[in-house]
Amino acid sequence: MDAAGPATRCAMLLATVLAAGSCAAGSASYRPIPGGALRSVLPADGVAADARVAPFLLRERLVTNREFAAFLEASPGWRRAGASPLFVSPTYLTGPNAADDAPVVRVSWYAAQAYCASEQARLPRWYEWEFAAAADATHPDARDDDAWLSAILRWYADAGKAPPGRVAAAAANYYGIHDLHGLVWEWVEDYSGLFVNADSRATGEQKQLDYCGGAAVSLADRRNYAILMRLALLSAMEARQDGANLGFRCARDPALTDQGATP
Repeated sequence: MDAAGPATRCAMLLATVLAAGSCAAGSASYRPIPGGALRSVLPADGVAADARVAPFLLRERLVTNREFAAFLEASPGWRRAGASPLFVSPTYLTGPNAADDAPVVRVSWYAAQAYCASEQARLPRWYEWEFAAAADATHPDARDDDAWLSAILRWYADAGKAPPGRVAAAAANYYGIHDLHGLVWEWVEDYSGLFVNADSRATGEQKQLDYCGGAAVSLADRRNYAILMRLALLSAMEARQDGANLGFRCARDPALTDQGATP
């Protein structure tokens, strides 16, 4: 009889499939993000304190269909036919054929993490993503610019009505990062801890009430609306789920570059 419990077996299996993709390290471009203090709708102390973001590297572009297909060639355990149902849902990698240079979607959190591991990277954490996404083309923090915010909100009003277009069609932001807004939603590493009440064991209506109740705290501030929509989406997800408009990019710690990873 197997003495390991279900959680232990699941962790061991995940470690195996993550390792299987580690040979597919790519040469994607990563940009340095300096970090610093971040005024966030999720205060670091749960009340009002700024978050502190350490310097990190962020992938310049979203992972594309072409790149994910190359990853699947090197990591057959993540192909639709071979992926474990522990780590993907029945909708994994389904949907109409999309352009090679469009962002890959219908990818679970587990599969996204495995891809990032193949680039000697990880998914960005929420505060990291929020820090980089606060920038417009010329300012590191444009969140008080009504015109910039209105453009973002227009995309949220239409998000999901059409398949996403090609990556990097729009100009990069202040840090040289493309498409943090206006193309797809994005997985983050710590998605399941964004709201304390969004317990991953909760399901159905109770889970929905948890994240909607938390989001309502700041909805009175119109400037927070788009970011709260992202929080509501991510906190409602489970790691094996995916979405027709949910993609990802990867991040690295600066030490990885010192150890030979391609910047």
